[in-house]
Amino acid sequence: MAIEEKRSGAAVLAAFVPIWALTVVGYVAGRTGVLGLGAVDVLGRFVFYVAMPAALLDTLIRQPITGLAGEGVAAFVGATVAVGAVGVGVARWGFRRSLGEQAIAGMAAGYVNAGNLGIPVAVQVLGDASFIAVVLLIQTSILTPLILGTLDLARQEDAGGRWRRLVTVPLRSPVMLACLAGVTLGAAGVRLPALLAGVVTLLGAAAVPSALVALGLSLVRTDVADPVPARPVEVALSVLLKSCVQPVVCFVLARFALDLHGAALFAAVLCSALPTAQNTFVFARAYGVDGRFPRDAVVASTAVSMVTLTAVAALLG
Repeated sequence: MAIEEKRSGAAVLAAFVPIWALTVVGYVAGRTGVLGLGAVDVLGRFVFYVAMPAALLDTLIRQPITGLAGEGVAAFVGATVAVGAVGVGVARWGFRRSLGEQAIAGMAAGYVNAGNLGIPVAVQVLGDASFIAVVLLIQTSILTPLILGTLDLARQEDAGGRWRRLVTVPLRSPVMLACLAGVTLGAAGVRLPALLAGVVTLLGAAAVPSALVALGLSLVRTDVADPVPARPVEVALSVLLKSCVQPVVCFVLARFALDLHGAALFAAVLCSALPTAQNTFVFARAYGVDGRFPRDAVVASTAVSMVTLTAVAALLG
C-alpha cells in the first residue's frame, strides 16, 4: 500500500482544514437554499455514479494495493465486526427491537462512511485512497449482502428474489466495480490509454470536493414535519460505539494483536473513526424500518467525527 510515512502532527491536522471547510460550505449552502431543495440528491448521485468511481479507478491503477493494506484491514474488520455485534446486541436485548431494526443498529454502530467522507479523508490525510478502497470492497461485497439479507429475512420476502438481489449487489455498485477494475488493472500493471486516463483523472478530481459539499448539504435536515429525534438514548449509544469504541478496539487489535506501527496503524484507526455511513438510512427506508434512528445516528456521528478524526490524527499522525 502506498500510504506515506507518518508526517508531522501539524501537517496531518492541517490536512483536515479543507475537509471541514468544504463540509461547512455545503452546510451553509444547504441552510441558505442557494442550490435548491434537490441539491443533495443530485450532487450525491454525481459523486456516487460518476466522480467517485473515476477517482478510485485512477488511484488504484496508479497505486496498486500491496500486503501492508491487509495487515491494517484485519484490525479494521475485527473492530467492525465486534462493535457491530455489540450494536445488534444492544438493540435486541437492551431495547427489544425487531430483527430489521437490529440489523440497522448493527450497521449504525460499525459500518463506516468509506465513500463520501472516507475517500476525502484518506486522500487528504493518508496521502492516497488504497486503504479505504479495500474497506469499500469489504463493505460492499461482504457486509452489504449480509445486512440486506437480514433485512429481507425480517421482511419475509420471497427467497428467490432475495438471493438474486444479494448476488447482484456488487454488480449494481459503480464504486464496487471501479474498485475491482482498479485493483485488477493495477496489479497487472495495465495503464489506461492517455486520452481516457485524462478524462478519468479530470472526473476523479471532482470527487473529493463534491463529496464534501454533499456531506455538508446532508447535515441540513429537510424533514421539518418530524424534527424531534427518535430514541435519543439509542442514538447516543450508537454514536458512542461508532465514534469512540470502534477506533479504540481497532487500535488495541492493530497495536497489540498485530503489532502494527506507523502508517499502517494510523490508517486502520483513522478509518475506524469515520462516522456511520449514509447507506444506513437508505437501507432502513428501503426495507420499511423506522428511518428516524439511522437518520439521527448518521447526522450525530458525522458531527462527532469532526472531533474524533482530528483527535486520532493528533495522537497517531
